[in-house]
Amino acid sequence: MADSPTPLRALVLCCTLRKSPSDSSSDLIGRRVLEALAEHDVAGDIVRVVDHPVAFGVSTDEGDGDAWPQIRQQVMDADIVVISTPIWLGQPSAVCKMVLERLDAEISETDDEGRMLTCGKVGAVAVVGNEDGAHHTSAEVYQALSDTGFTVPANGVTYWVGEAMQGTDYQDLDPEPEKTATTTKTLAANAAHLARLLKASPYPPA
Repeated sequence: MADSPTPLRALVLCCTLRKSPSDSSSDLIGRRVLEALAEHDVAGDIVRVVDHPVAFGVSTDEGDGDAWPQIRQQVMDADIVVISTPIWLGQPSAVCKMVLERLDAEISETDDEGRMLTCGKVGAVAVVGNEDGAHHTSAEVYQALSDTGFTVPANGVTYWVGEAMQGTDYQDLDPEPEKTATTTKTLAANAAHLARLLKASPYPPA
């Protein structure tokens, strides 16, 4: 009988501009990624970043009520971190860019062997929008995740974009488009597979 898969944890950082309890397509696709990851023995949580007083900055703690240290601890506890963002003007949201700026601090946070503390964690991306720009947005987030120690798996993004200059959102679609659903499942399978490989065989010392 095969051994049970190593349990893993995932965290979705939802970068919608809308505070709870407003509906959010970025939140919805993030939750669907978590559902797909659950099929691979990955438990997870979602944090809607805009609900928390995260300060602008590039350190691990900006003080004065900054909520990032608590969110950062969730990042550190996770094996897989998914950045879920809408597209605005062809770009990741301002909240997404703030999150990436806060992750920049990880470049100087290292273990006793010189590796970033995020080294060995898997990073992935989920993008929604009613305009073009999913590839550009994922490319920006991919690069930032790689720079800050995360490893992106093959097919490490799922996305949906509607026709430009119209009002349909991802959350309005019922049923979910089959292609996006399939891509989400592929993302989850590859992310869980890579996370287990990295857990079993860490990167060498820096």
